[in-house]
Amino acid sequence: MVNDFNDLSRARFDRRSRLGALARKIACLSAVLPALLIAAPAAQSAMLNSVSARLPTNIGPRGPVIDSIGPRFDPTLHNGGNSGNAGSSSSGGSSNGNSSGSKTKSQAVVRRARTSAPSGNDRSYIPDHVVFEFAGNDLNGFLVRNRLALLSTLRLPLLNTTIYNARILDGTPVPTKVRAITAAGARNPQPEYLYRMVADGTPAPVEAPDAAQYAIAKLHLDEAHMLARGDNVLVAVVDSGIDVDHPALAGVVEKTFDALNSNEGPHAHGTALAGIIAGHNRLAGTAPAVHILGARAFSATQGSTISIIAAIDWAVSQGARVINMSFAGPQDPALGRALAAAQQKNVVLVAASGNAGPKSPPLWPAADPHVIAVTATDYDDHLYSMANRGSHVAIAAPGVDVLVANPGAAYRMETGTSFSAGFVSGVAALILQRKPDLTPDAVKKVLLSTAHDLGPKGRDDQFGAGLLDAFQAVNAVEKPAEAGLQVPTH
Repeated sequence: MVNDFNDLSRARFDRRSRLGALARKIACLSAVLPALLIAAPAAQSAMLNSVSARLPTNIGPRGPVIDSIGPRFDPTLHNGGNSGNAGSSSSGGSSNGNSSGSKTKSQAVVRRARTSAPSGNDRSYIPDHVVFEFAGNDLNGFLVRNRLALLSTLRLPLLNTTIYNARILDGTPVPTKVRAITAAGARNPQPEYLYRMVADGTPAPVEAPDAAQYAIAKLHLDEAHMLARGDNVLVAVVDSGIDVDHPALAGVVEKTFDALNSNEGPHAHGTALAGIIAGHNRLAGTAPAVHILGARAFSATQGSTISIIAAIDWAVSQGARVINMSFAGPQDPALGRALAAAQQKNVVLVAASGNAGPKSPPLWPAADPHVIAVTATDYDDHLYSMANRGSHVAIAAPGVDVLVANPGAAYRMETGTSFSAGFVSGVAALILQRKPDLTPDAVKKVLLSTAHDLGPKGRDDQFGAGLLDAFQAVNAVEKPAEAGLQVPTH
């Protein structure tokens, strides 16, 4: 009995000991838990504050900044899409007046895509001029409502349209005004783009030109002139003024036209091109028997949309078979339409590729698909270092240290793709003397198929098809194998 009692007492003591220990643990937790609960929000706040620099709370205001740069990437701010349909710009519709909701914003973007406003980074245009067509009956009212002042009216038979050039009176940026007058009913509105002639370097005067014309041998001109000299072919030089009294150009320039209505005298660039194409006496021209149509579209070194398309329109109306364009600038929908229409009239279009360097994007009009783009080479057939590259480059011709005529009966050495284009225009005239019914595409095919390959094997973005060969090109149109080139005229 005594043992049983002792065992029972020991068991009760053990239970009380365990309960006491549990009670002490609970009491301890009760004392610590409130402190933990108080500290937790502070710790959490500290944690959030520690990342606030990476996740700023003021991110909201960036929204309007992002929206403000949107037009730079808006396709509506580019000038008419690819070069193949540069002339297909159409006027856009007006806004429906609903200013709320993302759907309306999207619709507005689609409408703006039909305008020909320049990109945000493009400044190759007159900053307060717009060019447009207008089909309404109240042109004066349209000008007043849109704060415009009419500068000139240009009737273009080539395009069967009238183009208006106006100054912006209220300081509105050109891209904004283009979109505004599109909504107001203008057709094909755009900036008045600027173009520059593509001569380069510092010209050196030459007293004795006879020994300095390496292009004669390079292009086999003497042999070519035994077959054709360009008789009865009209070549238009859309450029600056030509010195018609220069000894190398005496009797060469048949007619002249001044799209600028200027009082300026002859200019070096236009005179040089006329001499390369049709010079004689001490300067051996590429096609010495052609007659030049001198179309002044440039004052000093700069021309614009209006002056250039006016000059092209005049040249076509005078019966030009070849038009030389030794200038470069941005893609221009109005110019693109004029070029397409000129080719439809059976005119061969030749342009300098440009001197903006190997990293330059394509320049117009050379990049237009209706044009033969020409690059420049030197005496050793090396590519001119500053010549533009690209898939549009068609052919190469001498353009480095080329002898040219200079106003005042002088001569000098010039460099640039401008002068290379003159050689190609001259050879095109030789081909057309032999086969007047050849289309522009057929003439281009002859030029490229008879060129001497330069650079990488086959056609490349530097030399195109290769170096021009006047004799092979002229001789090729007599071969039976070339009969397929005589496709019906447009």
